Amino acid sequence: MSSNAPAGADIVIIGGGVIGSACAYYLATMGAFPPGRVVLVERDMTFASCTTARSVGGIRQQFSTPENIAMSQATLALVRALKQTFGADAEVGFREQGYLILASETGAGILQRNVAIQRSAGADVVLLDPVALAQRFPWLATDGVALGSFGQTGEGWVDPVSLMTLFRSAARAAGVATINDSIVGIEHSLGHVGSVTLGRGNRIECGAVINAAGPAAGAVAALAGIVLPVEPRKRFVYVLDCRDATDAMRQGPLTVDPSGVWFRPEGRFFLAGKSPEEAEEPVCGALDDIDHDFFESAVWPRLAARAPVFEAIKVTNAWAGYYDYNTLDQNAVIGPHPTLANFYFANGFSGHGVQQSAAAGRAIAELIVHGGYRSIDLTRFGYGRVARAEPLIELNVI
Repeated sequence: MSSNAPAGADIVIIGGGVIGSACAYYLATMGAFPPGRVVLVERDMTFASCTTARSVGGIRQQFSTPENIAMSQATLALVRALKQTFGADAEVGFREQGYLILASETGAGILQRNVAIQRSAGADVVLLDPVALAQRFPWLATDGVALGSFGQTGEGWVDPVSLMTLFRSAARAAGVATINDSIVGIEHSLGHVGSVTLGRGNRIECGAVINAAGPAAGAVAALAGIVLPVEPRKRFVYVLDCRDATDAMRQGPLTVDPSGVWFRPEGRFFLAGKSPEEAEEPVCGALDDIDHDFFESAVWPRLAARAPVFEAIKVTNAWAGYYDYNTLDQNAVIGPHPTLANFYFANGFSGHGVQQSAAAGRAIAELIVHGGYRSIDLTRFGYGRVARAEPLIELNVI
């Protein structure tokens, strides 16, 4: 039996990664619940294999969906106000070096339309033709590139574990209780969740449940009899040593090739990867099982073609992590279930969780405390589109 499990709670949050921790933080700081009545359940308090810990921590405003832009802007605002929000020692290593997204002739029109949406939302994004790209990024080969979009400010990357830890520590300081256990049962009747059951056997009666279980979100929803199209998808990140890389490259942006291959600097090294095509999806086995052949065949040739200095590189390390992949449309599912009204979703971020964490956590807290959105209207991200099988397509998925 779990020794620290309460008999009851106002809110049970399932999953303690960056999304669950953000939900806990905003619920605790809105002052609506007494200490100990918001409970966060996490099965692995080391967080060694969680999605957040294996993220590359990107923050970008270059999306095609206004809600996605607004959500990333919320996390950007938080990152820029960390010391004011969390105290003098708050730091997440924000590297504001931008995103550079390249398009072929085929994709240039979509890129232009995306940038128009981003600019209308206040994003500092510029369009660059091949001549301008070569002038601004002399290490870049522009063969096959018709256009590039560059986030001059407000884009880059953070240390995702530091951000998660800030949320979690602040939530605990504000009275959130944490339990190191799994959820094995969700009991409900008459359109209302009544309790959850922990792996060690404890039963917690609750007023509401938040599913923030990351790649396990589909399985958690199934415990309540809910179909949620979120599943784990394995992704690889390769660490590269490129001794001949210039200082300009090391201070450069996260660059996305038209093929989907991406790379960015990380200290004296570089990180690189690519989301596989559907037919290439790797088996979701052990995370220490790294597909180096995928790098050799699908990543390295495109890296070397886009930045010729990458012809001479050494893979010094690699890791794998899981996306909480929404198979419907790769967009988040946020809000209550339409008939099980006290079951809330914060799921399916499909690789965007870190940069959308602040907005997602705040949105869930607003729904629970105020009964509606107060900051960003995320109605279109609700479960209704899942029930109707009507995808909300994001055109700029990396």
